[in-house]
Amino acid sequence: MTIESAQITKVALFAQNDELLTRFRNKDPIKQLVAQRSQFVDSMLQQKWQSHGLDKFAIALIAVGGYGRAELHPHSDVDLLFLIESDLCPDAEAALSQYIAFLWDAGLEVGHSVRTVAQTLEQGRHDVTVVTNLLEARLLCGPEDLYQSLYLSIRRDDFWPASDFFIAKRDEQLARHARASAFGLEPNLKTCPGGLRDIHTVAWVAMRHFDAANAEDLVEHGFLDQDELEELLECQYFLWELRFALHLISGRDENRLLFDLQRQVADLMGYEDSTQLGVEQMMKRYYRTVRRVMELNQMLLQLFNRATLGHAKALEIKKINNDYQLRGTFIESLSANIFEQPVEIMKLCLHVAKNSNIKGIYAPTLRSLRKARRQQSQPLMNHANCRAIFLEILKHPRGIASLSLMHRHGVLSAYLSAWRNIEGQMQFDLFHAYTVDEHTHRLLQNIDRFSHPEQKDEFPLCSVLINQLPKKGLLVLAAIFHDIAKGRGGNHSKLGAIDARDFCKLHGLNDHDGRLVAWLVENHLVMSITAQRRDISDPDVVAEFADRVRDSVHLSYLYCLTVADICATNEKTWNNWKGSLLRELYFSTQRVLARGKEKPVDIRARVRENQAKAKKELLRRGIKEKSIDALWQRLKADYFLRHQPNQIAWHSEAIIKHKHDEPLVLLSKHTTRGGTELFVYGQDKPKLFATVMTLLDNKNINVHDASIMTSKDNYALDSFVILEQDGSPVAQIARIQGIKKALVKALSGDTPKLPKFKKLPRKMKPFKVQTQVSFLPSRRHGTSMMELITLDSPGLLAKVGDIFYRCNIKLMAAKITTIGERAEDFFMLQNADGEQLSPIQQQELSENLTQALDRPQQN
Repeated sequence: MTIESAQITKVALFAQNDELLTRFRNKDPIKQLVAQRSQFVDSMLQQKWQSHGLDKFAIALIAVGGYGRAELHPHSDVDLLFLIESDLCPDAEAALSQYIAFLWDAGLEVGHSVRTVAQTLEQGRHDVTVVTNLLEARLLCGPEDLYQSLYLSIRRDDFWPASDFFIAKRDEQLARHARASAFGLEPNLKTCPGGLRDIHTVAWVAMRHFDAANAEDLVEHGFLDQDELEELLECQYFLWELRFALHLISGRDENRLLFDLQRQVADLMGYEDSTQLGVEQMMKRYYRTVRRVMELNQMLLQLFNRATLGHAKALEIKKINNDYQLRGTFIESLSANIFEQPVEIMKLCLHVAKNSNIKGIYAPTLRSLRKARRQQSQPLMNHANCRAIFLEILKHPRGIASLSLMHRHGVLSAYLSAWRNIEGQMQFDLFHAYTVDEHTHRLLQNIDRFSHPEQKDEFPLCSVLINQLPKKGLLVLAAIFHDIAKGRGGNHSKLGAIDARDFCKLHGLNDHDGRLVAWLVENHLVMSITAQRRDISDPDVVAEFADRVRDSVHLSYLYCLTVADICATNEKTWNNWKGSLLRELYFSTQRVLARGKEKPVDIRARVRENQAKAKKELLRRGIKEKSIDALWQRLKADYFLRHQPNQIAWHSEAIIKHKHDEPLVLLSKHTTRGGTELFVYGQDKPKLFATVMTLLDNKNINVHDASIMTSKDNYALDSFVILEQDGSPVAQIARIQGIKKALVKALSGDTPKLPKFKKLPRKMKPFKVQTQVSFLPSRRHGTSMMELITLDSPGLLAKVGDIFYRCNIKLMAAKITTIGERAEDFFMLQNADGEQLSPIQQQELSENLTQALDRPQQN
């Protein structure tokens, strides 16, 4: 028989994918599409098996793994086992090699092995992955008796006993879950918790224990009821749809929902933008699906654990009361119908708070809870006895442990219907790394951490304040409601405050406590914004914040909520710089509140105080007073107001000792506001800021704060707070020396041209952030405050500095904030005459910035 060219087969495979794409768009059932792809490959493999003459030899062609399940997505690997009786003769070996090469040339991603039955069994005994693939094996071509020999051998009791197999798959899953979050920004549909692997794991354990062929068999064995089976299949089919679309969009065996593919996948699946982006709707369903899979997986593996290991490792039983007992570390109800009374659901959760030994819910009890949860016709909080227990949980020292379990098993959404709306709710950006419900859950856990002694070093102020709060439960309530209105449209802080106020009233909290909770929800972003985007060395800024806070109790609650919130946003958000800013704002506000509004800060007195402390230190170091006074006469009063005495002493000593014509560049040995201070002193020149920003960008350094000043005789005194990419201070000596040397060289020469900047990172490409330039009222006389919102593209600050230069604008200070893919920066500006910008100058600057910064987003 003539061997058809691989190119023709490749074209046929592509054509079949096009047909599948059409059928997918027409909403054909995904089960049929996955099966059709498998059948198409089956037919092709069988046909080519004969055309290559392999039917003449004692070789069995066996599909294994996912292909063995007859489930193939458009670009899935095709896993094959060539089962042989003994060593192949030269003709058979040559034919098989040509066959495998043909499959690769045809565009199939083939994973294959050539083994005898004995070799296969030997491999399987040492590798649980091999035996897992074999459990799903099916014969495509070749001797039936050879395949049956393998089939019967792998099902013998002494080949991977069910108990050993269960332990191996359970440990494999635990290790896999430890490597990834179910709620990450770019989840892996197969391997993340709640993904397809978790469904497969249940099926594999069932196949080994019961010799079950599919999930339906579990219903017959009593390990699944019909509702659970339908739920599991519904989740599986949705994950299949996502994976199928992902393969069609990417053109490869891609299982990660990458940012640059998510919108296209959502479009292909038919999601449309409305009040919520189509991609956010798709991801919301995904996150809800994996949470359901995780719960089913946990329950079923626990049942398998009892079936396979129960006889060997019986769990110790301790009575809790007449309704519940502790089985090992699981709480178990003594009646299958106990949750017919809604209050019993809350009582179970209260037991979790009261008993630190409880780590989970025993599987039969979890099954009863799941059924009761589905049967609730109204929120649990509508029942007065449930409300009483919820308040008891809030007040308990371990209440957050109970809330965590309530969240994991859907009790929190059964209690509070608004919580259901944020389950799986995500924002399509790079800042919010978790869904809204998962973010809030992590925020609650952070509040709990503040009480642990081992957290004192990381959260020194929170660990003190958390124990001084009059009612910690009010902070917990504010945490629950702080983002509960996200996704509704409108101001989520204001809408959430209304929800919180109504909740407190329904639960019988007094007016004072209700107002406090609502105030915290409405203002939960204020402290973070003030610390990171305003000049907190300005007494007016602190006074305005203090006026909003009103008293030290509100301040302490807000500080704890703010820190917990930032830490729960994503793993990279919190750093020493933010911690330092928040602590500085906290203590500055405390001083204002203690002093009272009738005693405003005397700015001249503060300048004199900072000078006196700095001079004392400089004299101690041996610097002559005459030299100090000569230098300070050249500096403006604003310099002494905006820097701490230790900074003034450090700068002054270095400037007095500096005898060279080249610029002076200093990097602090000790952290300043949680980062490294970079200080540049020298004759002021055009594009100085742009030059510094260009060099730091090329060195992969992040700038978070900039104070740009000039002396009376036109010398630059520019101070920056810089951090490494991971948020840590710049600390390595070689790194510091390299930055200093490069800056001195750059600032000593002619004004450099802006280099070609790095390409936009892959994760940033799906985002288009329209550049917005706004001019805000400035408290500082003769200055203009500008807010810039734009895409955080490579070289952004260098480009901004270059535009300031070309527009003849002087930069006085800057606050640099990156929120995911967005840069939200504030700049204090003057025109060339040292005055605030005129309307015409503002318009010109705005147009130049918009034109320059929107252009890179088109790349």
